[in-house]
Amino acid sequence: MPLTLANRLTIGRLLMVPFFIVAVLYYSPDNDYTRFIALGIFLAAVILDVLDGYVARKFDQETKAGAILDPLADKILLISAYICIYKVSVLFNTVRFPIWLVVAVISRDVILLLGFVVIHLFNGNISVNPTIWGKATVFFQILAVIGILMQWQLFSLFWYVILILVVISGIDYILKGIKELNSGANV
Repeated sequence: MPLTLANRLTIGRLLMVPFFIVAVLYYSPDNDYTRFIALGIFLAAVILDVLDGYVARKFDQETKAGAILDPLADKILLISAYICIYKVSVLFNTVRFPIWLVVAVISRDVILLLGFVVIHLFNGNISVNPTIWGKATVFFQILAVIGILMQWQLFSLFWYVILILVVISGIDYILKGIKELNSGANV
């Protein structure tokens, strides 16, 4: 079966991640332009995310592959952004994510991915439906990455908002996962 346009856009986002990582890791005050390259790649990936969701819904191109690849692409991009930006900002003492926020973001996503695998192994299938908490978390995480790349002086309160959303959305997804696991597993 050929790839849908929506799935191609998602794969395009995945392929942008290594270029984003390189642009961030090559950042230094001496070559500040790499920060703008990273920002451009990141914004292009965010726009493609919106576009692939729109295309999938509008043109009935929602697929199982897309349901898995789309959130995976989001997680890979955001985890890469948080790790790389933290590493570079520590070296050059620029605006940065606190380490506890980086750990919280990565931990939530790893727990959700492991939960997805467990549910898939026991139930053979899983429906991936984003929640309002999950969407809000991703939205604020994206804003934070843009803010860091633009070197906006973000208030520490912003980090706590993201942390609270990470915790709430993580708990929400875990509860939904347990419910799905219990409803379909013959354990």
